[in-house]
Amino acid sequence: MHICIFICNFVVNFQQLQQKITKNMDILKSMYERAKNHPQRIVLPEGDEPRTLEAANIILEQGLAKLTLIGNPEVIRKMAAEKGYAHIDKATIFDPATDPKMGEYANLLYELRKAKGMTEEEAKKKAQDPLYLGCLMIKAGDADGELAGARGTTADTIRPAFQILKTKPGCKIVSGAFLMFTPAKHLGEDGFLLFADCAVNPNPSAEELAQIAVSTAETARTIAGIEPRVAMLSFSTKGSAKHENVDKVTAALAMAHELAPELEIDGELQADAALIPSVGEKKAPGSKVAGHANVLVFPDLQAGNIGYKLVERFSGADAVGPILQGIAAPVNDLSRGCKVQDIVQMVVITANQAIK
Repeated sequence: MHICIFICNFVVNFQQLQQKITKNMDILKSMYERAKNHPQRIVLPEGDEPRTLEAANIILEQGLAKLTLIGNPEVIRKMAAEKGYAHIDKATIFDPATDPKMGEYANLLYELRKAKGMTEEEAKKKAQDPLYLGCLMIKAGDADGELAGARGTTADTIRPAFQILKTKPGCKIVSGAFLMFTPAKHLGEDGFLLFADCAVNPNPSAEELAQIAVSTAETARTIAGIEPRVAMLSFSTKGSAKHENVDKVTAALAMAHELAPELEIDGELQADAALIPSVGEKKAPGSKVAGHANVLVFPDLQAGNIGYKLVERFSGADAVGPILQGIAAPVNDLSRGCKVQDIVQMVVITANQAIK
């Protein structure tokens, strides 16, 4: 009897895993195909970082992007030769110590930041920083997107983007979304959902929460190719509880409606009301989103970060991201513990953002 139960459980778990992988592959395959069909110029400021260099070789071999590696050409080519990375020669290697274009980039930075007190000498020095240089390349029209963070912090990556590229028109906040590939086929979009903000803003205001919702809906369309149904999450559903935290979510909903009138979005909704049709019908009758949400917007960073990690660990979901949203051009951040495949995947995501 115990053996039969074990075998049955194994078969069910295996089938769920296969279904999750299939959906995962469908969405990822679409992103990879878009990247291949519309090659974007992506700059990698950490050109001599070992995982980044290995990922660059894979990206160039598969034709997923046109790459610029920032760093010393001799060092990068020696590393590539030692590892047998035959495709690195297809990349542009930009040496900030010798390239004559550095003067243009330094002057661009000075013009952008002189009103904030930056001197020409400070601009020359700051432009040597690969993270600033990558953003300057985008601003100058020499690159379409940037990916960094294998060596530095999120703040190190975001700061130059704020100063040089700034945020998109009508958006004042940068946020981080995760693509969640789960085995729960009855939830979201066949088990696929987006969670935000799980990476950047500790306690967004109502206005910022509205912008996060609209940005995440755009990410759903641009990256995943799905039509978003956005749930503004809370511990309350449609007035079931009274609290200032609930008021913030309802205010954010009203602002989101003004920002994107066509967007299917509703709140405030508890997580079960957002995801489970029977609960949604009971707690929020008439809502087009309740019970059918595929984008979950959390009220603050604590809830978002804890939420995505619980789902990832308890369900065996794959969490891909964070994907930075709200910047005027695609700039994405890596975890310092990232793997080579993570870098490849994030370059593809950055390219998809740039394609739009």
